[in-house]
Amino acid sequence: MYIGVDLGSTNLKAALYDEKLACIGQKSAPVDYIRQGEFVEFDAQKYCQSLLTILQELMAEHPGKVAQIAFTGQAESLVCLNAEGIPVHNAISWMDERSSEECAILAQQFSPELCHRKTGQQAILPTWPATKILWLQRNKPEVFQSVATYMLLKDYVVYCLTGKKCADMSIATFSFYFDIYGKCYWNEMLDAIGIAETQLPPLVEPCTVAGTVLPEIAAKTGLTPDTKVNVGTLDHFAGMIGTGNTAPGGMTLSTGTTMVLTAMAEGIPDPDCDMALHYGFLPDTYIMLPVMESGGVCLDWFRRTCMNNMDYDTLNRELLASPETGLLFLPYLVGTNAPEFDREATGVFFGLRQEHTAVQMAKAVMEGVCFVLRKNVEDILSKGTKIRSIVATGGGAKSPVWCQLQADITGLPVEVPAVTEAGCLGAAMIAAWSEGQYKTLEEAAGDVRMIRHYQPNPSDTLQQKYRKFCRLYNAALDIAKMQ
Repeated sequence: MYIGVDLGSTNLKAALYDEKLACIGQKSAPVDYIRQGEFVEFDAQKYCQSLLTILQELMAEHPGKVAQIAFTGQAESLVCLNAEGIPVHNAISWMDERSSEECAILAQQFSPELCHRKTGQQAILPTWPATKILWLQRNKPEVFQSVATYMLLKDYVVYCLTGKKCADMSIATFSFYFDIYGKCYWNEMLDAIGIAETQLPPLVEPCTVAGTVLPEIAAKTGLTPDTKVNVGTLDHFAGMIGTGNTAPGGMTLSTGTTMVLTAMAEGIPDPDCDMALHYGFLPDTYIMLPVMESGGVCLDWFRRTCMNNMDYDTLNRELLASPETGLLFLPYLVGTNAPEFDREATGVFFGLRQEHTAVQMAKAVMEGVCFVLRKNVEDILSKGTKIRSIVATGGGAKSPVWCQLQADITGLPVEVPAVTEAGCLGAAMIAAWSEGQYKTLEEAAGDVRMIRHYQPNPSDTLQQKYRKFCRLYNAALDIAKMQ
């Protein structure tokens, strides 16, 4: 058997699979946060204990021999360990925004072009662990001086289970101190934030075995001491694998609160290309990963604010009966979005008249999100990466109206897999491949079953609306920047 673990931000999940990768059982536990203003922290030791508890519950209900446990999950959350391997500070979540000043300090030392050529990232953001480490140096020197090792959360959990310190490169790519082309730590950035390379774990390729579980972990969980622990890969990358997207030409779309696209680049991309790039889940591969904050959050906001939280099934039925309108919506409720990264961008309804209904406005919201999706698809295509189809996952994949709009507006077929929450499944596929059950990841993912297919039905109306959307975006941005 295999276990896939998704170290999520809202919940951590563990799922048990048989040799045919059929799910036997699954468990989850919520993540508790300590929030104060821009500060978002959590107890890393408690997080690990929650994982051990759900693993114990899973194995108690389904006893048997687990060959490998493989991990996926969030990337940027930072854990600070002393020389004994014990956290000396709460883990700092990727959602934490405390390090804005440190972003400005680093921006004075490193040009955007240099940062992109080294890290693949287009902006210095508070999300990156490098900025949090600099914040600790400037604001908590006593903690900073006591840190022997900085680890990202998934690597820390692997360490807790195996006693082995290592850094999965598909996670290190989100640190802002990893050179994605040199496959090494970026020493100039380490100097800038005041740490040495010896304070970071040795780098390893994703999807490799770190070691076996410690005897005390085996005793607590019901695993055996020879159960191997695979470092796995990033949650979005495991989602690619779990939806059969393991080679160039495929694209996985996750529409939840945010909207995330993942597509494997053709070969080694130009380091100067204007696109967020990350080290991939296979050696010497690169993933294009634009994140659009204006995703499902827009529809959730509209339902909550203007539709008395109408349930999605009712909304879908109403949308199917709603006539076409010329109403446009710019879905920039949270500002920055790929591919433009314009912090001044805001949400806008355009063309609104008294005859418009709330359902028609909701459809305009969905179309607006799809127009942003098309912008990003066109951006990826312009970099030379071909796309055959889109695999839709997340909450948005449950809406046939939204999936059809995605196909119609992008001009690409949209498919929905039987398993839309594919992180744990992708991790289990990694484990089965690593164990030798499959020759390649592509073979492991070959049995992914698609349950719905949406062929594009392009129309002149949608083409015209997209052109207007782009012009409206530029006009609204000009107004937003007026003094």
